[in-house]
Amino acid sequence: MAARLKKAGITDVQAFQSGPKRGNLVARLKGNGKKKPMMLLAHLDVVEAKKEDWTTEPFKFVEKDGYYYGRGTGDDKAMAATWVSTLIRLKKEGYKGDRDLILVLECDEEISDKNGFGITWLIAKHKDLIDAEFAINEGGGVGMKDNKPLWHSIQTTEKAFQSFWLEVKNPGGHSSQPRTDNAIYQLADGLARLEKFSFPIELNETTMRYFEKMAAIETGQNAADMKAASTGKPDAAAITRLTAQPPYNAQLHTTCVPTRLEAGHADNALPQLAKAMVNCRAMPGTKIEDLQKTIEKVLADPKIVVTQAGHDTTSPPSQMNPELFEAAQKLTAKYWPNIPVVPTMSAGATDGRFLRNIGIPTYGHSGLAGDIFDVRAHGKDERVGVKAFFDEQEYLYELVKMLTGVSTSAAP
Repeated sequence: MAARLKKAGITDVQAFQSGPKRGNLVARLKGNGKKKPMMLLAHLDVVEAKKEDWTTEPFKFVEKDGYYYGRGTGDDKAMAATWVSTLIRLKKEGYKGDRDLILVLECDEEISDKNGFGITWLIAKHKDLIDAEFAINEGGGVGMKDNKPLWHSIQTTEKAFQSFWLEVKNPGGHSSQPRTDNAIYQLADGLARLEKFSFPIELNETTMRYFEKMAAIETGQNAADMKAASTGKPDAAAITRLTAQPPYNAQLHTTCVPTRLEAGHADNALPQLAKAMVNCRAMPGTKIEDLQKTIEKVLADPKIVVTQAGHDTTSPPSQMNPELFEAAQKLTAKYWPNIPVVPTMSAGATDGRFLRNIGIPTYGHSGLAGDIFDVRAHGKDERVGVKAFFDEQEYLYELVKMLTGVSTSAAP
């Protein structure tokens, strides 16, 4: 990346070795300095993928059926590639914008930067290089349903990521002599109780505005239920219908779901240990200690020991940036006519939370279109549409020009 940017004439490029096989890149394209810089943020790391789980090679870039397949295509290399191409295009055009553009490509976002080699390293070691008025990051895009664009989101806040280990231990023994307190059964019973539990509905300013906008897009019962949600006090029937749909369920409350299981040590031995990882996405402002107490209460078994797996960083919401919102509305009308720009809360965590905590408002906004009921990031056969990718590139290129005072013909 660094060599590519330098070859294009962008000389203010710094690649940092922040840890073992870990690094970050910061590049700056100079403007005229009338306004404070804008950050273009993306992460380069991806989650693991097993070859046997995929129909394509997960770590090979494959184009087929109108899509680009590969781990990280959507999360988050499409955006990283777009930011690099945007800087190169603007440099070739002789960029004279009102702001410096700061490109930040960082590592370890997918593990919440737990080792301190990614965005937190840049904040601690090179905060002066990344100081910006605001940042544009992953976390918002064009929501599609039945191949039809419905809205374009700007993520202003996000849930907190917090995992817990649930463990049951006992002496075990020979499998020919089963015991009544089998660790696997005990753990399974607790997980079954957690499965049936729903956290209370908890709406905030962003999610109420989200459902208000969505009510005008949807039709029939969905529209009525979303209108009820936008008041902050939806009825029980509306809650039941909305929580049955994963994209909307995630906007309504804290969620916790098991993601890993481990148990036993031999085929002919009773398990001495059974453990499960439960991953929670907590509403902004949730105290992790209170979340743990709720899980323990729901499990209703003191033999299931709950411990935190790390401790995530939370952040306050970013106040809506009128300049960004106006530019997004104008450009969205050009690329996806007749759909609204909608503020959203991301159910997944991003590195935007670390920037918000040092006073850099961060907005998830990409222009990348995807089906809201076919989210493959972190899953099997991750992909982005070929057309969607190039639309994203053009959209963000024009958005950057609009936000830096460079003339564009984008406005309808």
